Amino acid sequence: MIRKISSLVSLGLAFAFGYLYYVEYFKWRNCFNELGRCFDDVTGVVYLEQSGVIWLLLAVLALGVGLYNAWHLSKP
Repeated sequence: MIRKISSLVSLGLAFAFGYLYYVEYFKWRNCFNELGRCFDDVTGVVYLEQSGVIWLLLAVLALGVGLYNAWHLSKP
C-alpha cells in the first residue's frame, strides 16, 4: 500500500515538475540572451536559463522513482 501511494505521489511530482519546466524554461527558450536571462515585459519576470536544467532533472528523477515503484508493485 505504501509503495502504491509513493508511486502516485512521485508520478504527480513528475507531472508538476514537468509543468514547471515548461512554464519556466521551455516557453522562453528562444528569448535568453548571452547571460542566460530572459525578461518578460508583460509580467515583469526574469527567467533564467539554468532553471530549465533543474526542473527537467527533478521531473526525470521523480518519474524514475514513480515508475520504479509502479513496476515493483506486483512483487511482494
